Amino acid sequence: MVGLEPRPGPIADDGDEVRFCSTCAFSSACLAEGYDKTDLRDLHVLVEHVGPFREGDYVFREGAPFNAIAAVRAGTIKTYVIDGNGREQVLGFFLPGEVIGLNAIHSARYPCNAVALDTVMLCRFSFPMMATLAGRMPGLQKHLFSLLSQDIGKASLLTGNFSAEERLAAFLVTLSRRFAARGFSATRLRLMMPRTDIANYLRLAPETVSRVLRRMQDDGVLRVDRRDLEILQPVELETLAHHVLRD
Repeated sequence: MVGLEPRPGPIADDGDEVRFCSTCAFSSACLAEGYDKTDLRDLHVLVEHVGPFREGDYVFREGAPFNAIAAVRAGTIKTYVIDGNGREQVLGFFLPGEVIGLNAIHSARYPCNAVALDTVMLCRFSFPMMATLAGRMPGLQKHLFSLLSQDIGKASLLTGNFSAEERLAAFLVTLSRRFAARGFSATRLRLMMPRTDIANYLRLAPETVSRVLRRMQDDGVLRVDRRDLEILQPVELETLAHHVLRD
């Protein structure tokens, strides 16, 4: 699929004509400014429900014209590029309530590929319309800047000279915080990304990720059952991640 175009299909939504979905990335900023869905429609800012994307479907492809940003309503998205040697480099993972497409603003083209890791639903926002609305709503403008800052922060998270244990701990702590921020459990995580993708993202060998996970499980820090992971010792995991996260 090229660009964030609407796709046919049934959409299960926990919002309605006035209320935003519970995972909406923009609801708090809009509501703080006194806007609901009706107001956005009156301002010609159409929120399009897009999906479903099935596992392996492309949300957008590298080089496609930038036409929208989108908030993930459900599912998990992986972004990646192919390097000069034809190898895949995973750039990140996007969870419900998070926004994809922000890194395309400067060049007006998507600089990477985005693919669904499971069944994905999106809310699509025309970026020119969002930018116009942000000019009228200081709260929304600030929120967009915050999202851009978070996007940059994710990209630079693991650029230092850290051990495999520190990298994996930071990855899991960050995931835990991101899930918790959207009202999900901070200790019981379902990892929709395969171990090979996690290893690629962390710039580690897949066997190293598996070995570190086994060690953490043997030490009682985690319990792992295929894609289901439970954090048993959050403080210990935070300690391992401290130097990477710098908090």
